[in-house]
Parts: sequence; C-alpha cells; structure tokens
Amino acid sequence: MSEKVHRIVRTRVADPGAIAAAAVRRVKATSPLGEHGKAMIIAADHPARGANAVGGDPTAMADRFALLERMCIALERPGVTGVLATADILEDLLLLGVLDGKSVFGSMNRGGLAGSVFEIDDRFTGYDAEAIAAMGFDGGKMLTRIALDDPATPSILENTARAVDALNDRQLVAMVEPFLSSWQGGRIRNDLTPDAVIKSITIASGLGRRSAHTWLKLPVVEDMERVLAASTLPAVLLGGEVKDPEAAFSSWGRALKQPTALGLTVGRSLLYPSDGDVAGAVDRAVSLL
Repeated sequence: MSEKVHRIVRTRVADPGAIAAAAVRRVKATSPLGEHGKAMIIAADHPARGANAVGGDPTAMADRFALLERMCIALERPGVTGVLATADILEDLLLLGVLDGKSVFGSMNRGGLAGSVFEIDDRFTGYDAEAIAAMGFDGGKMLTRIALDDPATPSILENTARAVDALNDRQLVAMVEPFLSSWQGGRIRNDLTPDAVIKSITIASGLGRRSAHTWLKLPVVEDMERVLAASTLPAVLLGGEVKDPEAAFSSWGRALKQPTALGLTVGRSLLYPSDGDVAGAVDRAVSLL
C-alpha cells in the first residue's frame, strides 16, 4: 500500500484535478442494491469525528495506510454494494480506482467531535448536497443525535432537515442516522433501548419537506420487529463496534428479515475483525443478505 499512497500524494500535489476526473470516469452503480436485493455498505467516516479507536487500540483507524488497504479488500469482496466516508477517504479510493460499480455516500456532519463538550452540536463540516451531486455520488449521510437535555438539539434537527431537503431536491439518498442521546458523566451516550430507538425513528422520519429519497441508518437492538415497524422508510442497519461477533451476526440476520431492512452499513466490525480476516468478516456479513 505504501507505493499506492506515494502515487496518491504525488497526484494530489502535481495534478489535483485528477480526483474530479476520476469521479467523472467512475462507473456508477446501476442500483444501490446488489444481486441479493440488499445493500452492503462499508462505512469509514469515523476518523473525521476523532473516533479512531477499535477495541483496545485507541488509534487503530488513524493509520490511513492500513485503513485504505482494509477498505480495498472489503470493496473487492462479492456482494459489497457501496461505501460511506468523508471526502479525504473517498478521493483516495477514487484515485485507487476501487469505486467502479459501487454506490457512494458522502458523510456530511462531522463537527461533533467524539468526547468533546460540544459533541451534540454536530455541525456540517463534511460534504454538502451540491458537492455530492457534482461528484456523481449517490447520497449523503448525517448523524442526528437528539438530546432532550441539550439546547443545541433544535439546531441539529434543523440542519438535518435542510440537508434532507437539499438531497431530496437532487434526487439523492438522504441517509439519516438518529439516536436519542443524553449527557452522562460529561459524555454523550446513545440510548439503545427499543423505545428510545423507536422515538428517534419517528422524529427523524419527519425531517424535511420531502421523504421520497430518505433512508434511515439504525442500530440493531432488541425487539427489532417492533423497532422497524416505526417507519416505512428504507433502513440500513449499522454495526458499530462488535465485542461478540457471533451474537452480532445472529442479531443482524434476524433484523434483516424485517420488510423495511434494506441491508447493512458496517465499518469497524468488518474492517477490524478480532481475527484480522477482513475478507472473511465481509463475506460472512454478505451471506446474511
């Protein structure tokens, strides 16, 4: 990978216009769904929010060489339909030529840095709808944490609604990732009880003046049949950091049987599996579809 990174850096210095040219040449996905009728999206937008930890390694995702290598392995696996990341990573992947035939989603708000006192004030510091459209990508994702004890929450909802509008106006997917959150011990914690996830879904589903192109990105929790009945919007299921792979894959499989479950959007648990076998972890996730 070091030689490939060297070429990326030389291109960024000598010919930065090559990134836009690569976006134009990219063969677009004919559908966000694979042959199995589901989406399998690899997520890697964690570093831009300062969330670099995986397991006991606090800087695992900060090694960009290793992250790109793992992403290339994942994107080459059969059944993987797309990728979700910030501009720096997606542009590297464009220069590496690994995005042909994949759906591409740009991460939009990364201003709520992990562990910060302003974490809930998650401002839009990444992609906007105009840039996503200009690059020929398929949509944008926004993290929407709803903290009833924090006065910044109305601004978060308003900014999410504006992003949903801008993406829907361009007929691009608006992927909303809602959580009901609260401050506990000086940190933001997401409430992953079924009732809390349901409440976040009902709030997020109503954001924006149109919902024709809105998807939800949701955690897999208990009682997913009831949780996923809270909306008719398509939902991709997030993986988060997995401590028990067997339990996680089992819960993903059960949740994917629900009619609104469109597929998986998973990052760390597939890119950094405990046994180090990225290809094996991705193949197993694809098999659930």
